[in-house]
Amino acid sequence: MIFTQYYLDCLSQASYLIGDATSGEAVVVDPRRDVADYLNDAAAQGLRIVGVINTHFHADFLSGHLELARETGAWIGYGEAAQADFEIRHLADGERISLGEVTLEIMSTPGHTPESISILVFEHPTDEVAYGVLTGDALFIGDVGRPDLLASIGVTAIELGSMLYHSIHTKLMGLPDAVRVFPAHGAGSACGKNLSTERQSTIGQQRLFNYACQPMTEQEFVDVVTEGQPAAPEYFVYDALLNRREREIRDTDASIDALDEAQVREALAEGAVIHDAREAADFAAAHLRGSINVPADGRMAETVGMVLHAEDPVILVAPEGTEQDVAVRFARIGFDNVLGYIPAPEAYFLDHPDQVEPASRLTVRQADEALANTDVQVVDVRNAGELAVGGIADARHIPLAELARRADELDPSRPVLLYCAGGWRSSVGASLLRQRGFKDVSDILGGFTAWERAHSLSN
Repeated sequence: MIFTQYYLDCLSQASYLIGDATSGEAVVVDPRRDVADYLNDAAAQGLRIVGVINTHFHADFLSGHLELARETGAWIGYGEAAQADFEIRHLADGERISLGEVTLEIMSTPGHTPESISILVFEHPTDEVAYGVLTGDALFIGDVGRPDLLASIGVTAIELGSMLYHSIHTKLMGLPDAVRVFPAHGAGSACGKNLSTERQSTIGQQRLFNYACQPMTEQEFVDVVTEGQPAAPEYFVYDALLNRREREIRDTDASIDALDEAQVREALAEGAVIHDAREAADFAAAHLRGSINVPADGRMAETVGMVLHAEDPVILVAPEGTEQDVAVRFARIGFDNVLGYIPAPEAYFLDHPDQVEPASRLTVRQADEALANTDVQVVDVRNAGELAVGGIADARHIPLAELARRADELDPSRPVLLYCAGGWRSSVGASLLRQRGFKDVSDILGGFTAWERAHSLSN
């Protein structure tokens, strides 16, 4: 058996290549949209990708099933409840797929979505205990999939929570302890609230240590799983729907071009948004007025989906040599409207000083001085689950994922001070408000962590 896990830190997303070296047949599970790694690895190992399986219609990224099918002729498989605009192979509960000796068995595990499946992987068809189970977004390491993401498209969290309870407690916890668990996401994903940094586990370990796998009633399960979930990025519904549709297929060699001064000027005149992917410190020192700063050194793709829209034409400012990677990250969430990038941005800044400005980032001492002004609007952009550790008094809680649509709750004529846990998200949020026309916006260097430490030392 050939079994490879591919992990994207930027989306905390795992995909898998499973093949039989003897027959040469393989499938890819939950592929991302840039599919070259799967194709290259399969070719290097003498494998033919005959099938692509998605454990469900993903909301947090655009799956690469159409790209892989075009490149390989593979069939595309989903659970029986799935309905799509393209041809799919409906995979029934208990159905077995032979790759040779290596055998896959489909397990219907709805709850995160109605069509969700898990996939048991057997090294030999006669094995009594599976090598592992690919659990998609049903079971994570330390958590389970949230059942509340589809409320906006007609399925309630209560309905899905009931399905998920039985999928976890009856089906997945019914597997032997030795079965390895390979989820579709890890820590940082908004698809759950307590995901581990570990990338594999076992059913036995999850039975012991996963809070949602402990004995409890269905109602207790629904209550504990839905409580304290992070705010879902705005693009989740967009991707969940787009993954069901025929759409533009991305070429494996797709790239973006450098823009000259005239092209930049024309694009801005037509409403393009500048996405600055440099580190927050570099952005604060100097950036093009109106830029939104989502650094490439963190959860860029998911965060872009919080502060931009798929239809926004985008001009990139990125560290030299990273422009194509940044554009790929946009494509991974289905944002295909990147027009190009500004080459040598520092030189561009020097040539256009009238378009350049700094960003205000305050030390804890400076933030305390600013807070003495009762006119300051303090905004906490952390997720709900982070508030238990404390916060700054009288701060308004607007998670970063909600800031774009809730910005009108703030007065653009008054000063705004944002903070998060460490300063990364607050720089994003502050740049968004400036782009929306707020004139006096700052954020706290080091975030609440630095603020709390400084005040603890002073007491």
